[in-house]
Amino acid sequence: MAPCLGAVLASDDRGFDVQLIVIANACTDNTVQVAESFVTDAQRKGWRFEVINTAEPGKLNALNLGDAQAKGTVRAYLDADVVVTPDLMRQIVAALHCDAPLYASGSPVVSPAKSGVTRAYGRVWQRLPFVTTGVPGFGLFAVNSQGRARWGAFPDIISDDTFVRLSFAPNERLRVPATYSWPMVEGLHNLVRVRRRQDKGVEEIAEQCPELLQNDNTPKPGMGPMLRIALSDPIGFGVYLLVKLAVKTPYARSAQRWARGR
Repeated sequence: MAPCLGAVLASDDRGFDVQLIVIANACTDNTVQVAESFVTDAQRKGWRFEVINTAEPGKLNALNLGDAQAKGTVRAYLDADVVVTPDLMRQIVAALHCDAPLYASGSPVVSPAKSGVTRAYGRVWQRLPFVTTGVPGFGLFAVNSQGRARWGAFPDIISDDTFVRLSFAPNERLRVPATYSWPMVEGLHNLVRVRRRQDKGVEEIAEQCPELLQNDNTPKPGMGPMLRIALSDPIGFGVYLLVKLAVKTPYARSAQRWARGR
């Protein structure tokens, strides 16, 4: 939480009216205290800063609570373990300055992991076309007011980032060059659990919102690129393949709906 808020507050905000909302959803640690420790820094920048502490768990509830208080024409939704670079938010605001509905995100970079398995998996994952050329939006996505009008309250769905991304056609999704740091879960067990959760999220959207799938232009890695990855990083490719295969096992497929690794 602290690195996330510190990075957001270090953003280039010249000329912008900023409202920062932190939702502590059923937190049992010191999240509220950590967030409130940034009040003075936010006031010094002239930002409106709110910390909302709710006893109701769940990310979707947190998103809806935040939306109910948000006033801006551009809304960025940020996970608490993401660290933005100083230029990112300015680039996103500039990209979304349009009367047409738009979605935007930055260029993700996987944070250094403690687990050797996660580091190996992350090296390959970072080279997949979805990450290198798409606008995935995991950990951070933003929309303008016209784009936010595409849906009402966040539905009871596993993958909120996929739901929002697929609410926009490919030509309505913009990637800016500034980066943000996004951590992967640690260890093989957690990688499999979270990868299965991601798959379940896509399956759920196909069941509940099949019309959104027409906006899915996720590029599939071809045999040529994957072979080059395998030859250049055989250990990383082996771990990536192991996770991909393990997700298909009965144990992984029976994982809880909201399995999280961090």
